Amino acid sequence: MNLVNTVIGYPYIGENREWKRSVESFWKQDVTEEVFQQQMKELRLDHIKRQKALGVELITVGDFTFYDRMLDLAVMFGLVPNRYEKLENPTNLTTYYAMARGSKDIVACEMTKWFNTNYHYIVPEYEGKRLHVTNNYILDNFIEAKVELDIVTKPTLIGPYTFVELSKGYDEKARVAFILELIPLYSQVINELVGAGAEWIQLEEPALTQSLSLDEVKIVQEIYKQLVESVPTAKIMLQTYFEALSAYELLSKLPVAGIGLDFVHGKKENMTSLRKFGFPKDKVIGIGCVNGRDIWCANIAAVSTEVQAVLKLSNVQNVWIQSSCSLQHVPVTTISEQSLDPVLRDALSFADEKIMELVQVTSYIRDKEWTGANVVSESILAIEALATHPVRKNQAVHTLLKSVSVTDFARAIPFKERQAIQKQALQLPEFPTTTIGSFPQSAEVKKTRAAWRKKQLSDDEYAEFVKKETARWITLQEEIGLDVLVHGEFERTDMVEYFGEKLTGFAFTEKAWVVSYGSRCVKPPIIYGDVEWKKPMTVKEVVDAQKLTQKYVKGMLTGPVTILNWSFVRDDLPRETVANQIALALRQEIKALEDSGIAIIQVDEPALREGLPLRKENWKQYLTWAVNAFKLATSGVQNETQIHTHMCYCEFNDFIEPIRALDADVISLETSRSHGELIHSLEKNPYELGIGLGVYDIHSPRVPSVEEMEGILTDSLAVIEKEQFWVNPDCGLKTRQEPETVAALKNMVTAAHKLRQRVYAIN
Repeated sequence: MNLVNTVIGYPYIGENREWKRSVESFWKQDVTEEVFQQQMKELRLDHIKRQKALGVELITVGDFTFYDRMLDLAVMFGLVPNRYEKLENPTNLTTYYAMARGSKDIVACEMTKWFNTNYHYIVPEYEGKRLHVTNNYILDNFIEAKVELDIVTKPTLIGPYTFVELSKGYDEKARVAFILELIPLYSQVINELVGAGAEWIQLEEPALTQSLSLDEVKIVQEIYKQLVESVPTAKIMLQTYFEALSAYELLSKLPVAGIGLDFVHGKKENMTSLRKFGFPKDKVIGIGCVNGRDIWCANIAAVSTEVQAVLKLSNVQNVWIQSSCSLQHVPVTTISEQSLDPVLRDALSFADEKIMELVQVTSYIRDKEWTGANVVSESILAIEALATHPVRKNQAVHTLLKSVSVTDFARAIPFKERQAIQKQALQLPEFPTTTIGSFPQSAEVKKTRAAWRKKQLSDDEYAEFVKKETARWITLQEEIGLDVLVHGEFERTDMVEYFGEKLTGFAFTEKAWVVSYGSRCVKPPIIYGDVEWKKPMTVKEVVDAQKLTQKYVKGMLTGPVTILNWSFVRDDLPRETVANQIALALRQEIKALEDSGIAIIQVDEPALREGLPLRKENWKQYLTWAVNAFKLATSGVQNETQIHTHMCYCEFNDFIEPIRALDADVISLETSRSHGELIHSLEKNPYELGIGLGVYDIHSPRVPSVEEMEGILTDSLAVIEKEQFWVNPDCGLKTRQEPETVAALKNMVTAAHKLRQRVYAIN
């Protein structure tokens, strides 16, 4: 048997976020493009050398990016929207980053979630113009590794079907033209790689794990028929991940040299397909056996047994032992996490440790022996020690969960009745303006927080600083003219981490960073025990802010499903159970806010969609418990208390029923970056509850004009009743600078006032 280990992709961020610092230095013009390019090269080569040292036998290139891999392909294929022709002094990188982040006068490309992960990709825009290969950067990466390190790597790129599925700007007729234009471009890239000495080319097709109609299957078959015919000497590994391969009987017969399957998240269905249909004997099978999306130590003995079962069913001679998906979704290494509870630390496995697990499994399958004397017993002991940890035996939490009844999942009266009560109680103007919650975290805010964490500032000194910064922004909001204010969240580093630090059952790392979008990195909390509310977490800051103004200040919380989906979650309980534990903790926090006189409380769920199975037929079970978790958190309030929530990039059109089921009094949604697609969706799917449209993109530094936002509002008024209509940015403002934030919000308020005046004049 020919056996080799590999990973689908490796984190490009760097152990200490070296990648992020280089990118942001370039954006600030602190380094020249020449220096920046050299830094990127050094990082690429370091990542390859690191994997080689860990024992990866077939190393991947093309998994590195300057911002996002979908954007990389779009630029390589010439999918640069016409609006970027207006850039002053355009270069390859200025155009690239303008597409990612926008520029002074040009909006960025849309950004949305990469399947059901917390990573956001840039959506390519097909405008029908002639496509061509501008620069085969994959080839450059391959040659770089070969020349600099004498390593023949496995180039990877996102496959043509997935690329088309995740792009926008075409109807069904144009889609065929788009595909037909792309196939020769993929052929050119692959042929150039083969000519340079590449033995294998990996095409990533996670879209093939979604629900596929027979017509879609036929499209996939035709794409790969034409592609393989045009690159007859190439060995293509069709790589699927996140779930099981759809239409297995047909797609497993595609004319490719190998197929990679996820035997972690798609284990049950892929195993069933193997039993029923077998596996083509002439193909390499990629066995995704180590979880690329969680951070828990694998029981390598159990994994080895599962791999052997796959080998027996498939009966193939050429095998890749690999991660279930790219390792970009986990941090780089556990080495830096020395301050964690040792029992927890020993049970963790990040990218480097997962590679070592793959090496162990490969060694055992190939040679029938492990690479160390006690590796199996050590992994089992680590897993068992965590399973019996006292943090997982909180009887108070278990008792509270058992006491939950059906009535705890519903508001006392329907929305229309609440709406009338809240209108009378709150006395807000038409088209009330507000923000999503956070305000810019300036260098001073970050510096002061860092000093406090290092014990250079006392708790009282830090609290006083936060209080002053909050007061300053309350004044600014009043000057801007916002109707409903926020306290600004200056005491919070991250919308999940902040709450996790105040609840039981959470742990936090020092350097366990992962990329969320662009250079935005997060350190997901680790939920490893039972979650319990101990005391108020947000009440003091919000109440202090409310004392400074006659306007309403919203309480700001992160919802239970977002806390769940943006954390690494224990794997010994159903996710539903953990979500309900978090929901009960938030329910107590909401009561504490309400008891303190806070009349509007926002419970954000931007990650609700991320937990969805990729196939729609499997959505119902997840959505039932996810929506119920939100309702369990929010349904205990009085009728007068207005519950808001926020979502971003959630594909409203196919998600309206779950949004409606949340029964939130007001939901705010992204509108600006998707260029009005939400408005079109609302024409087809009317929404009866309160809704706030994000009228400008906070991920871009540009300040949109009054006229631009007024246009969005005017279009929206055609599909939203004025009694429902709120006006807000599309997300929190933490990552923006103060001058652009104030300018954009002033324009937003002016646009809302003009709309208000026009509607009043008509009425």
